[in-house]
Amino acid sequence: MSDHIHLFISTKPTVAPTDVVRSLKSISARELFEKFPKLKAFYHRSGSLWSKGYFVSLVGNVSEETVRKYIQEQKLKD
Repeated sequence: MSDHIHLFISTKPTVAPTDVVRSLKSISARELFEKFPKLKAFYHRSGSLWSKGYFVSLVGNVSEETVRKYIQEQKLKD
């Protein structure tokens, strides 16, 4: 979908999902601003690059293949 991304991430059980999201948003924003200075100038005036919201779901007893298939199918819905 054009207005969001899907990520399939594996972490240690001791790492909180909120910490993963915060790190991803922070690091990706820093990298994008460094690579595209005009982007940084625009968002410096208008707010932050990423929205405050996010959705996290734990996989549980679902295979990796099922999750990957779900993500691929989301591309077809846009």
